Amino acid sequence: MTDVLLLGEPMGLFAAVEYGTLEEAETFKRSVAGAELNVGIGLSRLGHQVEYATKLGEDPIGAFIKQKIQSEKIGTQFITFSAKHNTGLMLKNRVKDADPVTAYYRQGSAFSTFALEDAAQIEFDGIKVFHVTGIPAALNETVREAVKQLMVRAKKAGTFITFDPNLRPALWESTAEMVEVLNELAQYADVVLPGIAEGEVLTGSDDPEAIAAFYLKQGADAVITKNGGHGALVSERGKETVQVPGFKVDQIVDTVGAGDGFAVGVLHGYLKGMTWAEAAVQANAIGALQVQHAGDNEGLPTNSELADFIQHSL
Repeated sequence: MTDVLLLGEPMGLFAAVEYGTLEEAETFKRSVAGAELNVGIGLSRLGHQVEYATKLGEDPIGAFIKQKIQSEKIGTQFITFSAKHNTGLMLKNRVKDADPVTAYYRQGSAFSTFALEDAAQIEFDGIKVFHVTGIPAALNETVREAVKQLMVRAKKAGTFITFDPNLRPALWESTAEMVEVLNELAQYADVVLPGIAEGEVLTGSDDPEAIAAFYLKQGADAVITKNGGHGALVSERGKETVQVPGFKVDQIVDTVGAGDGFAVGVLHGYLKGMTWAEAAVQANAIGALQVQHAGDNEGLPTNSELADFIQHSL
């Protein structure tokens, strides 16, 4: 039995070692990036059985990424390779405050060719949760159709679906297209995880109650709205919205990956049979841990690290 299946594009990440702009950087540290992979790594470290579906290039970076996935004890049975397309790359500079600048080299990547025939190889028998973000659907219409087919099939199979919009406006042809496609995909989700700023783009309101009402009306059972350091708001069908406070962080090193850490906590709580409010506590804690680390997933904790942080932070 697989706890969670994730679909996404992992990229080779080259992060600058010295502070400064990307133009000034001379030394880089190699690692792996990708929102869905971050979630998978976090869940695996918490003891869950995870499978990751993707398409990589037959190149050194693709081989490195597969090795990294295996080292994190994540299943690779749904990973395929393309001999004609390279694995995507990204560069990130090092900053002392604010968000780092990233440069993506993913156009024409192996994953951008992920299509219906690739999706057809994925079976949902024995999969408890299918976690989807809005990033794959942003790449092109081919990937978009494959993502939609997978969500439809997961729904029919009775697999629980969580959806994180994870907006990447630069990847879309227009904001209108982004809003239309992501809200359509959200209709298949049992739980939606928007941020307040994302919710404003997608629903036209920055009111957490209105954002939640929009997705609950579309069919979601719960909406957990991220509100940065303030925590999260949990809205369930037929119940009042609950404010779940965040955790104090003395120093924010890098906010990249915080939302992925939040998703890890929500999924972890669900798989452990927690209420959504209890799951939001886990989510807030993991997000707080992640922003204290420079990498995209280096701050994702083990069970003991998570419990210790919560115990000493409440």
